[in-house]
Amino acid sequence: MMARFLLRYARLPSSLLVAAGVALSASAALAQDVIKFGAPLPLTGPLAPEAIKQQQGYDLWAEQVNKAGGISVGGKKYKVEIVYSDYQSNTPRAVQTTEQMISQGGVNFMFSPFGSGAAKAASSVSERYKMPTIASTASSAQVYDQGYKYLFGTFTPNDTLTTPLTKIVKAKAPNVKKVAILARNDLFPLAIAQEMEKSAKANGFEVVYFEKYAIGTLDHSATLSQIKTQAPQWIFVTGYINDLLLVRKQMTDQQIKADVVSMIAGPAYQEFIDAAGPSGENITSAAWWHPAAQYNGKDIFGTTANYVKLFREKYKSDPDYAQASASVSGALFQMAIEKAGSLDKEKVRDALAATDVMTFWGPVKFGANGQINSLEPPVFQLQGGKAVVLSPDIIKQGEFKLGVN
Repeated sequence: MMARFLLRYARLPSSLLVAAGVALSASAALAQDVIKFGAPLPLTGPLAPEAIKQQQGYDLWAEQVNKAGGISVGGKKYKVEIVYSDYQSNTPRAVQTTEQMISQGGVNFMFSPFGSGAAKAASSVSERYKMPTIASTASSAQVYDQGYKYLFGTFTPNDTLTTPLTKIVKAKAPNVKKVAILARNDLFPLAIAQEMEKSAKANGFEVVYFEKYAIGTLDHSATLSQIKTQAPQWIFVTGYINDLLLVRKQMTDQQIKADVVSMIAGPAYQEFIDAAGPSGENITSAAWWHPAAQYNGKDIFGTTANYVKLFREKYKSDPDYAQASASVSGALFQMAIEKAGSLDKEKVRDALAATDVMTFWGPVKFGANGQINSLEPPVFQLQGGKAVVLSPDIIKQGEFKLGVN
């Protein structure tokens, strides 16, 4: 009910939202035996496809917890409620929404807004209120270099994606020498493009082109023409699903071909694979998790296989890393709360900081800066309309293929 209330009124002026928040706070005070988790998401606007994935992951976790009777706190069971609000893919609004949820919405703990940029912007609010917060979609180092104590993240640093990918290309495609990089001018996509540039140069590739495109760009044809003149054998593009589908379409329109085409983030999502169709064949990428992983976790989901099974039963599709990261974020909160035996924010924060546990997502241990430092993300390639894992060896499903038309 509260989730629907916030979604319905997310577009109201801030003065009305304040009034609504007071009402929500009063009703929250009456709610018994419920732990409320705030989740500001860009449920409308260009980032909506990514937000829906997070919502699915959170909802699956909450459903499983509540089916099991709730979170145990000092011998008492508490049900879980996720409080959503749509910030319409607008980062300043994400910060505003986070503040309203914490100060007026009666939430006990927070999930960060989507992506590194919004997560960083909102983290100052969580820190100010000493609100334990887990970011399920933020990987950039700039999010975690602020010296904050209350922010934790489930994505390893960006170089853990670009370095393994670069090494595979170097080993499997020795004739590939020149790389062109195109990046969305946004915190995560730009940061990962910069890491790609470092990885490429460190491994002997020549970066012949590096350019940024503005958020909301609807035509990349001129930029792609410039890339074509450089004749790169490897084209690396960052952005989100809609960005990357557009770039790929316009590459096809201009008959731009390369031995290797890599895109982050998008090919990990079934929506991208379906929409790209044959033009997605042999595109390489990397992500923080894949359903082929085989972990035996101590969280509520247990094994990776069980998580995938539960997700399929609920959503009739395979989970990707964004959905799984949201689910494990909830599971990590659950384990920290139960370990603390309390809803005291400081105690839960300390329990999160001390986390060292195996989950369906993989081994989870947070560094001193709050970012996970215990995962080996998979590299994969689209082959035959599905993502085929190339590394690490423990979950490898196939071999790297050269050539993208």
